[in-house]
Amino acid sequence: MKGSIFTLRGWQPADAQSLQQQADNKNISNYLFDRFPYPYTIMDAEKFISDQQGRNPVTNFAIIINNKVAGGIELKPGTDIYRKTASLGYWLGEIFWGRGIMTEAVKRMTSYAFEKFGIIRLQAGVNGNNIASMRVLEKAGFKKEAILKSAIIKNGEILDEHLFALLK
Repeated sequence: MKGSIFTLRGWQPADAQSLQQQADNKNISNYLFDRFPYPYTIMDAEKFISDQQGRNPVTNFAIIINNKVAGGIELKPGTDIYRKTASLGYWLGEIFWGRGIMTEAVKRMTSYAFEKFGIIRLQAGVNGNNIASMRVLEKAGFKKEAILKSAIIKNGEILDEHLFALLK
């Protein structure tokens, strides 16, 4: 999927070095699930990319700028009673923050999700201290539906989770 200055595409083994360089940043990992390691090593990058190989349909995309990884965006389709809902997660290298890249990537991924997966609801949870990510979702058309009080713990701090959603 093409954006104005980026491409969303499946992960490739050659992405490992630029993935590691962008992902190895405490300012990024502070806002993500604990499964996103810090420090982020080349072995972490290689394992992640290897785990993504051969997945069909692709649900986890590299955000590529100038042939290098700038970030990632993932769609997690729901199952069972949540089969018409999917969750969205994303991150962007700090050097790319504040340029509208992620808002555009979220919009592209939203279109892909609704067209490819037949879902009717896309949602994203955001750490209560991640105001920039909340703005990304709002600018992409998502609405805040709830604040889940003291729902998560990150770096030893109890935080609220803000739940955003967009309906087809």
